[in-house]
Amino acid sequence: MGFVKVQKNNSYFKCYQVKYRRRREGKTDYRQRRILITQDKNKYQTPKYRLICRITNRDVICQIASAELKGDRIHASAYAHQLKDFGLPIGFSNFSAAYATGLLCARRILTLKGLDKKYPGVKEVTGEHHEIKEDEDRRPFKALLDIGLVKPTVGNKVFACLKGAVDGGLLVPHSDKRFPGYSNGELDAEVHRDRIFGKHIAEWMDDMEEEDPEKFQKHFSKYLAAGLTSDKIEETYEAVHEKIRADPKAKDPVKAAAERKKNAKKPRSYKLKVNTRFTRQQRQHRSLQKLNKIRRGLGLPDRE
Repeated sequence: MGFVKVQKNNSYFKCYQVKYRRRREGKTDYRQRRILITQDKNKYQTPKYRLICRITNRDVICQIASAELKGDRIHASAYAHQLKDFGLPIGFSNFSAAYATGLLCARRILTLKGLDKKYPGVKEVTGEHHEIKEDEDRRPFKALLDIGLVKPTVGNKVFACLKGAVDGGLLVPHSDKRFPGYSNGELDAEVHRDRIFGKHIAEWMDDMEEEDPEKFQKHFSKYLAAGLTSDKIEETYEAVHEKIRADPKAKDPVKAAAERKKNAKKPRSYKLKVNTRFTRQQRQHRSLQKLNKIRRGLGLPDRE
């Protein structure tokens, strides 16, 4: 068969349908989103929660969201840069920070829903598989993992957020196949735990200090300035986890936004007040003030 040129004629352009904006921008996988937000018909207007995990170059974002007609509603959120308030001075985009961010998000949503005492999560982080056991009175808070356009490779940082949320008390359906240390059908919990507490960072620091001290001083300058050496990393993350569990500083996003709007300073308006009307006496007084100002500049007395 010879070469057949595709003719884009008038009929083609009449039938052409523009894709959604976020699909054109390459930001949203709408097939995945439709599966995640579609709710059963017999659960009318019951929110279907998603654990949204996003990794940027310098931050980790975890959110609990549900879909509404006007858009997604965020019920709780946590960011890696907020870990400064819990004692982590530097390193907000690694695997350990992603775990702590997921833990913080889980504790915040459970605190807002009144489930923090009933579902405290794991007492000791071991890296092993953990499932939430349902209580007879109240079921656990369930959310589905939303990783966006990230490829679900083994050891990806979005699964650190997942592990932190599960250890924090959320019910997120998952398996261990994408956690670090999984191979040949089994999960090495010790390898997983070492990643959670930043042991890979400590080993990297020690190796670089031995091989190239000058590069080590330059590469880990912010760690050294913050006093975070290789032997203090695990202790630091343990302290961060304890502070998060003690007080996650949970705030309702809707109430927080209303408070910010209330306390915000109103910008000064330079537009003319068209609807303002002055009486004849006010206009005369105003013109007299202008005239007296000019007379003072000329050294003349004011008029009454």
